[in-house]
Amino acid sequence: MKIEFVGGARTVTGSSYIIKDQDFTVMVDCGMFQGKQELTQRNQLHLIYAPPKIDCMLLTHAHIDHSGLIPKLVKEGFFGNIYTTKATADLCTVMLPDSAHIQEMDIKWINKRNKKLGRPEVDPLYTVEDAEKCLENFVPLNYGDMIEIHPRIEVRFRDAGHILGSSFIEMWIAEKGKKTKVVFSGDIGTKNQAIIRDPEALEDADIVLIESTYGNRLHKNREDTYNEFKKIILETYQRKGNIIIPAFAIERTQEIIYELNKLFKNKEIPPIPVYIDSPLAISATEIFRDNPQCFDDEMLKIINSGENPLDFPSLKFTRSTEESKLLSKEKSSAIIIAASGMCNAGRIQYHLQNNLYRPECSIVFVGYQAEGTLGRRIIEGAKQVKIYGEDIAVNAQIHTLGGFSAHADMNGLLEWLSTNKNPKTKVFVVHGEEEASLSFASLVSRELGFASYVPQWGEIVDLETMQSEFASYGAVVAADKFAAVDKQLESLTNTLNILIARYNKAKEENRLTSLRRLQEDINDVKEMISVIIDEL
Repeated sequence: MKIEFVGGARTVTGSSYIIKDQDFTVMVDCGMFQGKQELTQRNQLHLIYAPPKIDCMLLTHAHIDHSGLIPKLVKEGFFGNIYTTKATADLCTVMLPDSAHIQEMDIKWINKRNKKLGRPEVDPLYTVEDAEKCLENFVPLNYGDMIEIHPRIEVRFRDAGHILGSSFIEMWIAEKGKKTKVVFSGDIGTKNQAIIRDPEALEDADIVLIESTYGNRLHKNREDTYNEFKKIILETYQRKGNIIIPAFAIERTQEIIYELNKLFKNKEIPPIPVYIDSPLAISATEIFRDNPQCFDDEMLKIINSGENPLDFPSLKFTRSTEESKLLSKEKSSAIIIAASGMCNAGRIQYHLQNNLYRPECSIVFVGYQAEGTLGRRIIEGAKQVKIYGEDIAVNAQIHTLGGFSAHADMNGLLEWLSTNKNPKTKVFVVHGEEEASLSFASLVSRELGFASYVPQWGEIVDLETMQSEFASYGAVVAADKFAAVDKQLESLTNTLNILIARYNKAKEENRLTSLRRLQEDINDVKEMISVIIDEL
């Protein structure tokens, strides 16, 4: 029996794993790679396995870095069942078509650029139609249901306490007269998170794949985070600035609404307008209301009292693009929550463009910012960033509130793993940046005594011998690509030199019409060169 690390290895994105032997091939998660270009290029690959040969898929939760390539997989021939919780299936009905819409919009921009560069048009990863079609494969389950997905395999979904419907997956595989229990953590949540229940305990397992997003960091406690959030709002209100919150549409947005409701109810902040500028977040909030089986006792108590903790008088939802653009008229004392949470797409970019340069405003990050994202550059202290091709100065106050994270921190992950009492457990540390994964693996071995290992992308490990091989998609052949880019840069540079020479001659001869036309041509070629250099 072998496990293949298709994604989520030494990176906190693209989670996907295949467990297989001569009788079966089961995929767990099928996440989209996000962040740095070297990662996002992996989304385009046709991997070594044949999608039609995958028997079924198990999905831990709805976040795009765990679910985002499902439509592509179905488009390429996968036709099996996708087992997941009911709430996750509900969320995917809005998240995957939304992701497809982003793919379609991005490809329009790319093809417009490709036309300028003389490159052929390209297709999106998948379309809205592809995303809607893949939803037919989903099989919703309840937490705790034991199901047989193969004559030798039983699985059960347990509450991971990360987002609505999130789960860790227990898998029992019959092999050579015994059963091996493999656990896939998905993303483990923090305790005492608003709205949803705490993670269930991990019971004895033979093999555990555990995430390590915050494997080398600790969060602030909830009370300190609540008070810091209140302070940021009050200080920004006094400066007459806006508070811009990049937030994931699922869970984080609903938790911020929940916390703001408490602040308003307790009269700890003035009744300033709050805008949820994300159609996806609005739809997700409706799905939250339809899945009370995932709520914790506090949330249920509030609901049973007749109160709606996901609503308050100053809360406004903006669905249309026109409504979103009108928010630019809000120059002070507004809270604007928009996706994406890492600022690499969506309406949040528009609000950053309009507020990031203003020193009276505050940008509040409440979630993880992956390598290569706009959000990561801002929190790491960039003085200037490019948004929609425009250079924007970073003058606003930048805040990071780790206490709102839906991910368990280093101690939370260790505590969850420590409930496993099998001393022979093998632990694979995944879904974390390399430094965090290596650090957490060392901590696991030192504190818990488990054999721990940090796999590489494309690595295939025999679970009995622990010997490795590598899938061919892990090989990167860049020589031809860079040779082609060098040739294109050389050609564009020659064209630029010719245009500049013509411009100088036209200037000497005072040919104003030619000057304007040549200046436009020079700017276009400079933009093409800049695009190619940015891609490198």
